[in-house]
Amino acid sequence: MERRNVGILGATGMVGQRFIQLLADHPWFNITWIAASDRSAGKPYAEACKWKLDTPLPARIAQMILQPNTPEACTTELPRIIFAALDADIARDLEPRFATAGCAVISNSSAFRMTPDVPLVIPEVNADHLAVLEAQATRRTSGGYIVTNPNCSAIGLVLPLKPLEELFGIEKLFVTTMQAISGAGYPGVASLDILGNVVPYIKNEEEKLEEEVAKLLGTASTTAFQPAPIAVSAHCNRVAVIDGHTECVSIKLRKPATRDQILAAWADFQPLHGKGLNGLHLPSAPIFPVEYNADDTRPQPRLDLMRGHGMTTTVGRLRPCALFDWKFTLLSHNTIRGAAGAAILNAEILAVLGKLDFRDFPPMKFGQTAEVLVPA
Repeated sequence: MERRNVGILGATGMVGQRFIQLLADHPWFNITWIAASDRSAGKPYAEACKWKLDTPLPARIAQMILQPNTPEACTTELPRIIFAALDADIARDLEPRFATAGCAVISNSSAFRMTPDVPLVIPEVNADHLAVLEAQATRRTSGGYIVTNPNCSAIGLVLPLKPLEELFGIEKLFVTTMQAISGAGYPGVASLDILGNVVPYIKNEEEKLEEEVAKLLGTASTTAFQPAPIAVSAHCNRVAVIDGHTECVSIKLRKPATRDQILAAWADFQPLHGKGLNGLHLPSAPIFPVEYNADDTRPQPRLDLMRGHGMTTTVGRLRPCALFDWKFTLLSHNTIRGAAGAAILNAEILAVLGKLDFRDFPPMKFGQTAEVLVPA
Protein backbone atom coordinates (compact mmCIF):
# COMPACT_ATOMS: atom_id res chain seq x y z
CA MET A 1 0.00 0.00 0.00
CA GLU A 2 1.45 3.36 -1.01
CA ARG A 3 1.88 5.89 1.81
CA ARG A 4 -0.59 8.74 1.43
CA ASN A 5 -0.41 12.28 2.80
CA VAL A 6 -3.17 13.14 5.29
CA GLY A 7 -4.33 16.11 7.31
CA ILE A 8 -5.94 16.44 10.73
CA LEU A 9 -8.69 18.98 11.27
CA GLY A 10 -9.13 19.89 14.96
CA ALA A 11 -5.63 18.65 15.72
CA THR A 12 -5.20 20.17 19.21
CA GLY A 13 -8.21 18.53 20.91
CA MET A 14 -8.26 15.16 22.66
CA VAL A 15 -9.35 13.22 19.57
CA GLY A 16 -6.96 15.23 17.41
CA GLN A 17 -4.13 14.20 19.74
CA ARG A 18 -5.17 10.56 19.40
CA PHE A 19 -5.05 10.93 15.63
CA ILE A 20 -1.47 12.21 15.89
CA GLN A 21 -0.47 9.44 18.28
CA LEU A 22 -1.96 6.66 16.11
CA LEU A 23 -0.80 8.09 12.77
CA ALA A 24 2.75 9.04 13.80
CA ASP A 25 4.19 5.69 12.62
CA HIS A 26 1.32 4.47 10.45
CA PRO A 27 2.54 2.41 7.48
CA TRP A 28 -0.09 3.77 5.05
CA PHE A 29 -0.56 7.42 6.08
CA ASN A 30 1.78 10.37 6.58
CA ILE A 31 0.70 13.55 8.42
CA THR A 32 1.59 16.58 6.30
CA TRP A 33 -1.09 19.09 7.37
CA ILE A 34 -2.65 19.99 10.70
CA ALA A 35 -5.24 22.64 11.43
CA ALA A 36 -7.01 24.16 14.40
CA SER A 37 -9.08 27.20 15.32
CA ASP A 38 -8.18 30.77 14.42
CA ARG A 39 -6.55 31.36 17.82
CA SER A 40 -4.07 28.53 17.16
CA ALA A 41 -3.43 28.91 13.43
CA GLY A 42 0.10 30.08 12.62
CA LYS A 43 1.60 28.67 15.82
CA PRO A 44 3.86 25.61 16.13
CA TYR A 45 1.80 22.64 17.30
CA ALA A 46 3.76 22.26 20.55
CA GLU A 47 3.02 25.87 21.46
CA ALA A 48 -0.71 25.68 20.75
CA CYS A 49 -1.47 22.22 22.17
CA LYS A 50 -1.59 20.98 25.75
CA TRP A 51 -0.46 17.42 25.06
CA LYS A 52 -2.35 15.04 27.36
CA LEU A 53 -1.47 11.54 26.17
CA ASP A 54 0.88 9.05 27.82
CA THR A 55 3.30 8.89 24.88
CA PRO A 56 5.59 11.79 23.89
CA LEU A 57 4.46 14.30 21.32
CA PRO A 58 6.30 13.32 18.10
CA ALA A 59 9.10 15.83 17.49
CA ARG A 60 8.21 16.31 13.82
CA ILE A 61 4.59 17.17 14.67
CA ALA A 62 5.65 19.47 17.51
CA GLN A 63 7.39 21.73 15.00
CA MET A 64 4.62 21.76 12.38
CA ILE A 65 2.75 25.03 11.93
CA LEU A 66 -0.98 24.84 12.47
CA GLN A 67 -2.97 25.89 9.41
CA PRO A 68 -6.28 27.79 9.28
CA ASN A 69 -9.21 25.42 9.49
CA THR A 70 -10.71 26.19 6.08
CA PRO A 71 -9.50 24.87 2.72
CA GLU A 72 -9.67 28.35 1.19
CA ALA A 73 -7.15 29.77 3.68
CA CYS A 74 -4.69 26.88 3.49
CA THR A 75 -1.10 28.14 3.05
CA THR A 76 0.45 24.74 2.26
CA GLU A 77 -0.59 21.93 -0.07
CA LEU A 78 -3.90 20.49 1.11
CA PRO A 79 -3.87 16.68 1.29
CA ARG A 80 -6.81 14.83 -0.25
CA ILE A 81 -7.44 12.82 2.96
CA ILE A 82 -8.65 14.74 6.01
CA PHE A 83 -9.28 13.23 9.44
CA ALA A 84 -11.78 15.50 11.17
CA ALA A 85 -12.03 15.80 14.96
CA LEU A 86 -14.50 18.66 15.31
CA ASP A 87 -17.44 19.55 17.50
CA ALA A 88 -20.68 18.91 15.62
CA ASP A 89 -21.66 22.58 15.27
CA ILE A 90 -18.31 23.42 13.67
CA ALA A 91 -18.28 20.26 11.55
CA ARG A 92 -21.61 21.17 9.93
CA ASP A 93 -19.92 24.14 8.33
CA LEU A 94 -16.36 22.95 7.73
CA GLU A 95 -16.64 19.31 6.66
CA PRO A 96 -18.72 20.00 3.51
CA ARG A 97 -16.24 22.72 2.51
CA PHE A 98 -13.39 20.22 2.55
CA ALA A 99 -15.49 17.69 0.63
CA THR A 100 -16.28 20.40 -1.92
CA ALA A 101 -12.53 21.07 -2.21
CA GLY A 102 -12.02 17.46 -3.26
CA CYS A 103 -11.06 15.86 0.06
CA ALA A 104 -12.11 12.56 1.56
CA VAL A 105 -13.34 13.77 4.94
CA ILE A 106 -13.15 10.90 7.43
CA SER A 107 -15.08 12.30 10.32
CA ASN A 108 -15.46 11.57 13.99
CA SER A 109 -18.22 14.17 14.34
CA SER A 110 -21.93 13.45 14.80
CA ALA A 111 -22.95 16.22 12.37
CA PHE A 112 -23.60 14.01 9.31
CA ARG A 113 -23.93 10.53 10.78
CA MET A 114 -27.63 10.27 10.01
CA THR A 115 -27.54 12.12 6.67
CA PRO A 116 -29.15 9.84 4.03
CA ASP A 117 -26.14 9.60 1.69
CA VAL A 118 -23.35 9.57 4.30
CA PRO A 119 -22.02 6.15 5.34
CA LEU A 120 -21.84 5.49 9.08
CA VAL A 121 -19.30 2.69 9.20
CA ILE A 122 -17.57 0.11 11.37
CA PRO A 123 -15.54 -1.97 8.88
CA GLU A 124 -16.15 -5.27 10.70
CA VAL A 125 -19.89 -4.57 10.74
CA ASN A 126 -21.07 -2.79 7.58
CA ALA A 127 -18.24 -2.06 5.15
CA ASP A 128 -20.71 -2.54 2.30
CA HIS A 129 -22.42 0.72 3.34
CA LEU A 130 -19.42 2.62 1.92
CA ALA A 131 -20.91 2.24 -1.55
CA VAL A 132 -23.42 4.97 -0.69
CA LEU A 133 -20.72 7.66 -0.66
CA GLU A 134 -20.80 7.57 -4.47
CA ALA A 135 -24.24 9.21 -4.27
CA GLN A 136 -22.87 12.35 -2.60
CA ALA A 137 -22.98 15.44 -4.80
CA THR A 138 -19.38 16.41 -4.07
CA ARG A 139 -18.17 12.95 -5.10
CA ARG A 140 -19.48 13.55 -8.60
CA THR A 141 -17.96 17.03 -8.93
CA SER A 142 -14.68 17.25 -7.00
CA GLY A 143 -14.23 13.64 -5.89
CA GLY A 144 -14.63 14.64 -2.25
CA TYR A 145 -16.98 13.05 0.23
CA ILE A 146 -17.74 12.52 3.92
CA VAL A 147 -17.61 9.19 5.76
CA THR A 148 -18.32 9.01 9.49
CA ASN A 149 -17.62 6.64 12.35
CA PRO A 150 -20.28 6.15 15.03
CA ASN A 151 -20.66 7.47 18.54
CA CYS A 152 -18.04 6.10 20.94
CA SER A 153 -20.60 4.05 22.89
CA ALA A 154 -22.29 2.73 19.75
CA ILE A 155 -19.04 1.31 18.36
CA GLY A 156 -18.24 -0.70 21.46
CA LEU A 157 -21.81 -1.97 21.61
CA VAL A 158 -22.37 -2.88 17.96
CA LEU A 159 -19.24 -5.00 17.61
CA PRO A 160 -20.56 -7.80 19.89
CA LEU A 161 -24.10 -7.27 18.57
CA LYS A 162 -23.19 -7.88 14.91
CA PRO A 163 -22.58 -11.66 15.10
CA LEU A 164 -25.67 -12.09 17.30
CA GLU A 165 -27.80 -10.16 14.81
CA GLU A 166 -26.51 -12.31 11.94
CA LEU A 167 -27.13 -15.63 13.69
CA PHE A 168 -30.16 -15.03 15.89
CA GLY A 169 -31.63 -11.61 15.11
CA ILE A 170 -32.11 -8.89 17.72
CA GLU A 171 -35.52 -7.61 18.75
CA LYS A 172 -34.81 -5.34 21.74
CA LEU A 173 -31.87 -3.82 23.61
CA PHE A 174 -31.63 -2.13 26.98
CA VAL A 175 -28.27 -0.41 27.53
CA THR A 176 -26.78 1.53 30.45
CA THR A 177 -23.45 3.23 29.80
CA MET A 178 -20.77 4.40 32.24
CA GLN A 179 -18.72 6.76 30.10
CA ALA A 180 -15.20 8.05 30.75
CA ILE A 181 -14.47 11.74 31.17
CA SER A 182 -12.09 11.82 28.18
CA GLY A 183 -15.20 11.52 26.03
CA ALA A 184 -16.06 15.09 27.03
CA GLY A 185 -12.77 16.44 25.63
CA TYR A 186 -10.44 18.82 27.42
CA PRO A 187 -10.97 20.49 29.85
CA GLY A 188 -14.22 18.52 29.81
CA VAL A 189 -16.21 17.95 32.99
CA ALA A 190 -15.25 20.15 35.95
CA SER A 191 -13.49 18.22 38.72
CA LEU A 192 -16.03 19.28 41.36
CA ASP A 193 -18.80 17.84 39.19
CA ILE A 194 -17.24 14.42 38.53
CA LEU A 195 -14.96 13.45 41.44
CA GLY A 196 -16.79 11.04 43.72
CA ASN A 197 -19.85 11.43 41.52
CA VAL A 198 -21.89 10.03 38.63
CA VAL A 199 -23.58 12.44 36.22
CA PRO A 200 -26.69 10.73 34.75
CA TYR A 201 -26.90 12.92 31.66
CA ILE A 202 -24.76 13.46 28.55
CA LYS A 203 -26.35 15.80 26.04
CA ASN A 204 -27.75 13.98 22.97
CA GLU A 205 -25.86 10.80 23.86
CA GLU A 206 -28.85 8.54 24.39
CA GLU A 207 -30.45 9.67 21.15
CA LYS A 208 -27.24 9.05 19.19
CA LEU A 209 -26.81 5.58 20.63
CA GLU A 210 -30.40 4.57 19.93
CA GLU A 211 -30.55 5.71 16.30
CA GLU A 212 -26.99 4.80 15.27
CA VAL A 213 -27.35 1.15 16.31
CA ALA A 214 -30.28 0.78 13.91
CA LYS A 215 -28.37 2.38 10.99
CA LEU A 216 -25.22 0.31 11.61
CA LEU A 217 -27.08 -3.01 11.75
CA GLY A 218 -29.40 -2.11 8.90
CA THR A 219 -29.00 -2.54 5.16
CA ALA A 220 -27.85 -0.23 2.39
CA SER A 221 -28.48 0.17 -1.32
CA THR A 222 -26.31 2.29 -3.59
CA THR A 223 -28.29 5.38 -2.65
CA ALA A 224 -29.90 4.94 0.79
CA PHE A 225 -30.02 3.08 4.11
CA GLN A 226 -32.73 0.97 5.73
CA PRO A 227 -32.39 0.87 9.54
CA ALA A 228 -32.68 -2.44 11.36
CA PRO A 229 -36.01 -2.99 13.19
CA ILE A 230 -34.43 -3.04 16.65
CA ALA A 231 -35.93 -1.27 19.66
CA VAL A 232 -33.16 0.34 21.74
CA SER A 233 -33.46 2.05 25.12
CA ALA A 234 -30.32 3.74 26.47
CA HIS A 235 -29.28 5.37 29.76
CA CYS A 236 -25.98 7.28 29.46
CA ASN A 237 -23.91 8.32 32.47
CA ARG A 238 -20.59 10.13 32.93
CA VAL A 239 -18.32 8.51 35.55
CA ALA A 240 -14.94 9.33 37.08
CA VAL A 241 -12.84 7.12 34.79
CA ILE A 242 -10.23 8.67 32.49
CA ASP A 243 -10.57 6.33 29.48
CA GLY A 244 -12.92 3.45 28.69
CA HIS A 245 -16.68 3.23 28.30
CA THR A 246 -18.37 0.40 30.19
CA GLU A 247 -21.86 -0.72 29.14
CA CYS A 248 -24.39 -3.07 30.72
CA VAL A 249 -26.57 -4.66 28.05
CA SER A 250 -29.78 -6.70 28.14
CA ILE A 251 -30.82 -8.27 24.84
CA LYS A 252 -33.91 -10.00 23.45
CA LEU A 253 -33.16 -12.22 20.46
CA ARG A 254 -35.53 -13.17 17.65
CA LYS A 255 -34.39 -16.83 17.78
CA PRO A 256 -33.36 -18.76 20.92
CA ALA A 257 -29.65 -19.04 21.62
CA THR A 258 -27.70 -20.92 24.26
CA ARG A 259 -24.81 -19.48 26.22
CA ASP A 260 -22.37 -21.67 24.28
CA GLN A 261 -23.80 -20.50 20.96
CA ILE A 262 -23.39 -16.84 21.93
CA LEU A 263 -19.82 -17.36 23.13
CA ALA A 264 -19.02 -19.22 19.92
CA ALA A 265 -20.50 -16.40 17.85
CA TRP A 266 -18.17 -13.89 19.50
CA ALA A 267 -15.12 -16.18 19.27
CA ASP A 268 -15.71 -16.83 15.56
CA PHE A 269 -16.27 -13.16 14.68
CA GLN A 270 -13.26 -12.28 12.50
CA PRO A 271 -14.82 -10.49 9.53
CA LEU A 272 -11.63 -8.78 8.36
CA HIS A 273 -9.34 -11.75 8.89
CA GLY A 274 -11.34 -14.93 8.52
CA LYS A 275 -14.29 -14.56 6.16
CA GLY A 276 -16.09 -11.86 4.25
CA LEU A 277 -13.31 -9.36 3.45
CA ASN A 278 -10.75 -12.10 3.94
CA GLY A 279 -7.08 -11.25 3.87
CA LEU A 280 -7.26 -7.47 4.12
CA HIS A 281 -5.03 -7.30 7.22
CA LEU A 282 -5.76 -3.64 7.79
CA PRO A 283 -3.04 -2.22 10.06
CA SER A 284 -5.47 -0.98 12.74
CA ALA A 285 -7.85 -3.95 12.70
CA PRO A 286 -7.61 -6.39 15.62
CA ILE A 287 -7.73 -10.07 14.70
CA PHE A 288 -10.47 -10.50 17.29
CA PRO A 289 -12.67 -7.38 17.49
CA VAL A 290 -14.64 -9.02 20.33
CA GLU A 291 -13.01 -10.97 23.17
CA TYR A 292 -14.82 -12.65 26.06
CA ASN A 293 -13.33 -12.66 29.58
CA ALA A 294 -14.78 -15.38 31.79
CA ASP A 295 -13.67 -13.72 35.05
CA ASP A 296 -16.84 -12.55 36.82
CA THR A 297 -15.14 -9.29 37.83
CA ARG A 298 -14.27 -8.30 34.24
CA PRO A 299 -14.10 -6.31 32.06
CA GLN A 300 -12.51 -3.41 33.91
CA PRO A 301 -10.98 -0.23 32.43
CA ARG A 302 -7.72 -0.64 34.36
CA LEU A 303 -7.20 -4.20 33.16
CA ASP A 304 -8.85 -4.57 29.76
CA LEU A 305 -8.78 -1.17 28.07
CA MET A 306 -5.91 -1.81 25.65
CA ARG A 307 -6.92 -5.19 24.27
CA GLY A 308 -6.19 -5.26 20.56
CA HIS A 309 -4.17 -2.03 21.01
CA GLY A 310 -7.36 -0.33 22.17
CA MET A 311 -9.41 -1.55 19.18
CA THR A 312 -11.08 -4.62 20.75
CA THR A 313 -14.33 -4.68 22.70
CA THR A 314 -14.01 -6.85 25.82
CA VAL A 315 -17.19 -8.64 26.89
CA GLY A 316 -17.91 -10.40 30.18
CA ARG A 317 -20.59 -11.57 32.61
CA LEU A 318 -22.86 -13.26 30.05
CA ARG A 319 -25.85 -14.56 31.99
CA PRO A 320 -29.62 -15.03 31.64
CA CYS A 321 -31.82 -11.94 31.86
CA ALA A 322 -35.12 -12.08 33.75
CA LEU A 323 -36.71 -9.45 31.48
CA PHE A 324 -35.20 -10.31 28.08
CA ASP A 325 -33.04 -13.30 27.10
CA TRP A 326 -29.42 -12.52 28.00
CA LYS A 327 -27.36 -9.77 29.61
CA PHE A 328 -23.67 -8.94 29.56
CA THR A 329 -21.11 -6.20 30.25
CA LEU A 330 -18.72 -4.70 27.71
CA LEU A 331 -15.80 -2.29 27.69
CA SER A 332 -14.26 -0.32 24.81
CA HIS A 333 -11.64 2.41 24.53
CA ASN A 334 -13.60 5.55 23.77
CA THR A 335 -10.87 7.71 22.18
CA ILE A 336 -9.15 4.88 20.26
CA ARG A 337 -11.82 2.42 19.09
CA GLY A 338 -14.55 4.94 19.78
CA ALA A 339 -12.96 7.88 17.95
CA ALA A 340 -9.57 8.31 16.25
CA GLY A 341 -8.81 4.62 15.80
CA ALA A 342 -12.24 4.03 14.30
CA ALA A 343 -11.72 6.80 11.72
CA ILE A 344 -8.26 5.49 10.82
CA LEU A 345 -9.67 1.99 10.30
CA ASN A 346 -12.32 3.51 8.04
CA ALA A 347 -9.54 5.19 6.03
CA GLU A 348 -7.69 1.89 5.73
CA ILE A 349 -10.65 0.10 4.24
CA LEU A 350 -11.37 3.06 1.96
CA ALA A 351 -7.79 2.74 0.71
CA VAL A 352 -8.19 -0.98 0.02
CA LEU A 353 -11.46 -0.36 -1.83
CA GLY A 354 -9.86 2.31 -4.02
CA LYS A 355 -11.89 5.17 -2.55
CA LEU A 356 -8.79 7.21 -1.70
CA ASP A 357 -7.62 7.38 -5.31
CA PHE A 358 -8.36 10.75 -6.92
CA ARG A 359 -6.73 10.36 -10.34
CA ASP A 360 -9.93 11.38 -12.10
CA PHE A 361 -10.47 14.39 -9.82
CA PRO A 362 -7.74 17.07 -9.91
CA PRO A 363 -7.74 19.45 -6.92
CA MET A 364 -10.40 22.13 -7.21
CA LYS A 365 -9.40 25.74 -7.64
CA PHE A 366 -10.83 27.76 -4.81
CA GLY A 367 -13.68 29.90 -5.98
CA GLN A 368 -15.33 27.01 -7.81
CA THR A 369 -18.65 25.89 -6.37
CA ALA A 370 -20.19 22.49 -5.86
CA GLU A 371 -23.36 21.35 -4.18
CA VAL A 372 -22.68 20.56 -0.53
CA LEU A 373 -24.29 18.18 1.90
CA VAL A 374 -27.20 19.24 4.05
CA PRO A 375 -27.05 17.84 7.60
CA ALA A 376 -29.90 15.66 8.80
